Amino acid sequence: MPTPQQTLRQINELIAHLVDRGLADDQWFAYQRSIGRDDIEISFEGAEHVSIALRNRPYDEIYERMREVRAFNVKMLDGALIQMTYVFSGGAVQRHRLAFFPAPHLDDYQSDPEIYLNDEVHADVVARNVVPFPVRFDYDTRADRGDAAHPLSHLTLGQYRNCRIPVSAPVTPSRFVDFILRNFYHTAYADGLPISAWSFAETIRRGERDITHVVVPA
Repeated sequence: MPTPQQTLRQINELIAHLVDRGLADDQWFAYQRSIGRDDIEISFEGAEHVSIALRNRPYDEIYERMREVRAFNVKMLDGALIQMTYVFSGGAVQRHRLAFFPAPHLDDYQSDPEIYLNDEVHADVVARNVVPFPVRFDYDTRADRGDAAHPLSHLTLGQYRNCRIPVSAPVTPSRFVDFILRNFYHTAYADGLPISAWSFAETIRRGERDITHVVVPA
């Protein structure tokens, strides 16, 4: 079971990797703080603004506001924002929020398309038929209702309020970043990513296994 210190270290190693590979051009490294007698939060400067994403506003407005207040761990070269926060209680993970917000438009592409067209990593990003939408992995033991409609660990696509695709376990930082690189960028850029062997324990229930769900590698 990953500790808060291991989680913090992994997030910062991932951020350094993205910067070193030239995939990110702005970042906040994660920090750890106590938020109660037994609770530890792993977060970043600007995390207090993440609630912006829950507002009933057009996606481009939500994205632009988060970019302005630098509410992210990492801003990718194409403008996409990555957020990773965890809370541990009594040494065990209590909740996490792992979010990916692709840029709704590419200003640099309009004036200098060669920036992206000559780089395979952005081949999918600049395709004309791509519709940017946020992706979020959430885990929260406080929201336990004991039914498949409210899985403890779930994946949300877009801004759909009732989109909660069950996930087999809480997601580690490295598995999240690997998921983003493999599915939204050139797959080769996931190679060499610092992925730890440890993982969180499964939390999926029988009812959730009986419907379409996402499995996190153990």
